[in-house]
Amino acid sequence: MNKITVLAFGLLAAASLTAKSQTMNNPNLNTSLAPVEQLALTQEWDKVFPKSDKVDHKKVTFVNRYGITLAADMYTPKGAKGKLPAVAVSGPFGAVKEQSSGLYAQQLAERGFLTIAFDPSFTGESGGMPRRVASPDINVEDFSAAVDFLSVQPNVDSERIGILGVCGWGGIAIEAAINDPRIKATVASTMYDMTRVTANGYFDADNSAEKRNANRAALAAQRTEDYRSGSYQRAGGVVDPLPDDAPQFVKDYYAYYKTPRGFHPRSGNSTDGWNTTSALPFMNFKFFEYADELQNAVLIVHGDKAHSYYFGKDTFEKLRGDNKQMLTVKDATHCDLYDNLEKIPFDEIAAFYIQYLK
Repeated sequence: MNKITVLAFGLLAAASLTAKSQTMNNPNLNTSLAPVEQLALTQEWDKVFPKSDKVDHKKVTFVNRYGITLAADMYTPKGAKGKLPAVAVSGPFGAVKEQSSGLYAQQLAERGFLTIAFDPSFTGESGGMPRRVASPDINVEDFSAAVDFLSVQPNVDSERIGILGVCGWGGIAIEAAINDPRIKATVASTMYDMTRVTANGYFDADNSAEKRNANRAALAAQRTEDYRSGSYQRAGGVVDPLPDDAPQFVKDYYAYYKTPRGFHPRSGNSTDGWNTTSALPFMNFKFFEYADELQNAVLIVHGDKAHSYYFGKDTFEKLRGDNKQMLTVKDATHCDLYDNLEKIPFDEIAAFYIQYLK
């Protein structure tokens, strides 16, 4: 070692000993164990889909790497014994576990998997302040935290854990899998790349430095206003009332989030949306930069009538390996894959997990 390297190691060792000494003298400085926040969890069934008599259900909580306590619904096949393969589910972007992700979790539990559908940080029944913050980093972490939790459950095989993301959480799921090799199989259903759509607009129509800089300026100004007022402006959920000239995919969102079919009072998409400034980091953060390095299995499921289909196809082209699959559902729109049991290919999704969670 040269003198600089030796000095560096010496400084690190001294810092470590100092930190250890401070921790021993003051246990409150030991931040390696984040406390579990006592969340107010609704115990009655308040999902937008009927409860299955083939699975057991309970509420659970776990803590992510940022110390945020996440709330989840756990679904277990009735009568299951031994260690099960497990899948963590979240999405769509701005939704809650009582909506589409819970339906996916329950359907997979009927097919033999232990599953959890969780609310992301700052949303739904999960903890985190301020409310309704989206973060490309923290939301990717939420999936890995779900894997942390599942890995130590006595009835879960820690070598057989997968994840599933719906809509914007489909892209987040793939990004999580790139970073976390414990995730053996990933399904992205009707996926968005939230970094791409935020930076470039739909169909990349606003892909210019001029437009991004204008958006950055507006969002930065909103930060000032938020700080001055002491509250965060909300971006608004799905548009309501629905304009007559709204694009068909906006009408499809309305038909899910704003009607009894999918409305839920804790859902940002059903109500007043994310904090406006949540868009800022997504413009400066690119998913899938290392997609070609993802070794574990991925299945992208998309409807050929979905406005978002291009996200799935373009992301699939970035993946490498014979364990990557693209399943196109004929005549299915984006929101068909939220809850349409005649369109969502649950048996094919389950077969994919069976193949790769072994």
